[in-house]
Amino acid sequence: MKPHFKTSWVRKQNSWWSDFISLWYPNACAVCKRNLIRGELTICTICKINLPRTGFHLSPENPVEKQFWGKINFERATAFLFFHKQGATQHIIHLLKYKGRTDIGEWLGREIGKELNDSFPFNKADVIIPVPLHPDKQRLRGYNQSECLATGLSTMLKVPMDNTALARVRMNETQTHKSRIERWTNVTELFECVKPHVLSGKRILLIDDVLTTGSTMEACAQAIYKHSQNVKINFIAAAMAHH
Repeated sequence: MKPHFKTSWVRKQNSWWSDFISLWYPNACAVCKRNLIRGELTICTICKINLPRTGFHLSPENPVEKQFWGKINFERATAFLFFHKQGATQHIIHLLKYKGRTDIGEWLGREIGKELNDSFPFNKADVIIPVPLHPDKQRLRGYNQSECLATGLSTMLKVPMDNTALARVRMNETQTHKSRIERWTNVTELFECVKPHVLSGKRILLIDDVLTTGSTMEACAQAIYKHSQNVKINFIAAAMAHH
């Protein structure tokens, strides 16, 4: 009984110390800035519940899939959250992309994985591919936000992530304010599948942060199809821009 009592006492002491430290170095919710309590990570429980989830993974004819119909061959497509201007999703995506909050990306990836864990064919994938950044842009930013998402997703689905099979071979202009035709022209031959043998015969989850027209993911899929044989591609976005 004594060892058990000692272990329990140590655990309580560690818990009290952790709570004491949090008073001086609060870990704030990325959305509402309220101090996180024990057991909460990155986003508090209330804000997590209120995130605008799409539930698209449950519907084979959801708005994300319709964006790709007639344009590219794919198995399924989904987005985790709706993206509204000035909304919570925009705020956390901004922190992820421009403020170094890689933890938000991994948290989102894990949350996406929880949703897809029982959803075929997402839960039967062989490899997760993050949409790559150009090496110059990644050096400037210090990380690839889609890779952060892929890391969290990989953890939950127990599917390996490969950030070397697909490469961005040239820089492109920002997609903001471009029409669909301009976006497609802007991403044509932007990517190259540098390890087609690694992807051949695989079911692939291609993941990106925000989906608008889908032109970037289309270009990634085209690059994979160009050299890899017998692949099945599924598209996943952390958020879908609301039109």
